[in-house]
Amino acid sequence: MIVAGSGIAALVSDLYRNLRLTHYRNLFGHLREKAGSLSAIEAFSAEVIYLLDRPTISEFADFLGISQPNASYKVNSLVTKGYLERVCNDDDHREAHLFVTKKFLDYYGRQLPDMKSAVSSALSSFTEQEVELLSRLFGRLNRHLNAKA
Repeated sequence: MIVAGSGIAALVSDLYRNLRLTHYRNLFGHLREKAGSLSAIEAFSAEVIYLLDRPTISEFADFLGISQPNASYKVNSLVTKGYLERVCNDDDHREAHLFVTKKFLDYYGRQLPDMKSAVSSALSSFTEQEVELLSRLFGRLNRHLNAKA
């Protein structure tokens, strides 16, 4: 078993920090103060909705630990700006799922090329066996983290 003091925790922490900083740099590089643009909170909210994969407003609110009215306010703003749409549940029309729009996916996609390029560049110095091992380790780490969520 690996203990936190073994250095692995620090390496994962550094990797996470670098990934988040790259994300924020890209995010704020695309935010503009003009009509229809996303504020930082709206961008984070839209990303959470995207990552939750079509949640209801209630699921979105519960995940963030915010009130239903606060979540509804954020969702309404994103719908008005064209980044989200509500789709009624076929079985229960009182319940709607939140879907990101092409506008959001275009915005979100502009942040990903830098990450893909950075990872590609880093992996180019690895052997095929190292890439396979890294892939397996990240898979296990993700499964472990998902089980804890």
